[in-house]
Amino acid sequence: MIRRTTLAAESADLSVLEAEARRRGISLATVLREVVAEAARARRAAAPRPHWGLFEGPGHLAQQSADDEDAPAAGRLRS
Repeated sequence: MIRRTTLAAESADLSVLEAEARRRGISLATVLREVVAEAARARRAAAPRPHWGLFEGPGHLAQQSADDEDAPAAGRLRS
């Protein structure tokens, strides 16, 4: 979805982008979309990934669970 906005930039910077648009035969808006998309990609790549620290402790919870898969049932289901 394209969202319209107002852009404030240095005149010299816009002149460079306008020249690039003319050289490539495309609109300034297209060049600006490309610049914004590239900047957003770079920031996403550099942003830290979310850390979902729901469980903390020694070892690997998933591996411990798999290694001792029958332990909960063995403790509750005594015959």
